[in-house]
Amino acid sequence: MQLVDPFNRPIEYVRLSVTDRCDLRCGYCMPKGFHDFEEPEDWLTFDEIERVMAAFGRLGVTRIRLTGGEPLVRKDLPRLAARLSALPGIEDLSLSTNATRLAKHAKALESAGISRINVSLDSLRANRFRDITQGKLEKVLNGLMAARDAGFHPIKINMVVMADVNDDEVEDMVNFCIEHDFTLRFIETMPMGETGLSASQHYVDLQTVRKRLEQRFELVPGVMPGGGPARYVRVAGTELRIGFITPISQHFCETCNRVRLSVDGTLYLCLGQNDKVELRPLLRGGASDSELEDTLRHAITLKPERHEFRDKPEQVVRFMSMTGG
Repeated sequence: MQLVDPFNRPIEYVRLSVTDRCDLRCGYCMPKGFHDFEEPEDWLTFDEIERVMAAFGRLGVTRIRLTGGEPLVRKDLPRLAARLSALPGIEDLSLSTNATRLAKHAKALESAGISRINVSLDSLRANRFRDITQGKLEKVLNGLMAARDAGFHPIKINMVVMADVNDDEVEDMVNFCIEHDFTLRFIETMPMGETGLSASQHYVDLQTVRKRLEQRFELVPGVMPGGGPARYVRVAGTELRIGFITPISQHFCETCNRVRLSVDGTLYLCLGQNDKVELRPLLRGGASDSELEDTLRHAITLKPERHEFRDKPEQVVRFMSMTGG
């Protein structure tokens, strides 16, 4: 039975946060010095996660993306991935990561059944990368190469484009991805919490980025597998696909097919709204599988039609890292 929301959108994709913690501090995601994390006893256990995802699978969900925070800070993540990839109905298991720990785990993740990886990379300049993330670029690049060597394809690079921060590196990132056979996605900043509102001061309309690229590259229509919102073009004469994720300038709410489950068992129905359903009390209160499925069906009826990032940018006070990206 397919989950369908009140606006006739099939819901077949869950973004699953396995932790709200991260080993980087990207300014648009988590405040510098932030320590107000969920306590481990409030994290969903692997058994609880598997139970929820199995229920989603029975209700027609086919795609799961592991997110965080940084998912690889969660101990034994490849073991969880193997359990999820074996669930009936789940056809696609993917991972979003900052890649700082990917060199160590790439082979195990591939063996566990993860098919695709997205890597956050906002700058190719070591000093600038450190300013944006408080981390080391070398670790990310080593992780990317390890993932490629482990056989992951496609590997998608996610770059949040920010005015007066990294917008001068757009063309460099295109050339980097052509050289290494990565897919590239540009993302607009979103007003998620205090950090997101601050980052929005550096907002770049990606329509202007696309026009800029058209001056240097021949862009032709392109497509990519996956359940995400990017609109793709291809650089003619290469295999590079470039995706534009435009929640502000050209929102994609009419085709939204996803919900988000946070590490504490909160099911968020929209990244840019506060509608949610708490699953942890149900899981730890002895609910049956039937009751769990009924709760998920009810939750989907609460999914709003669209976000209001433009109209009410201040209304979502939680940080991006708390939601699961």
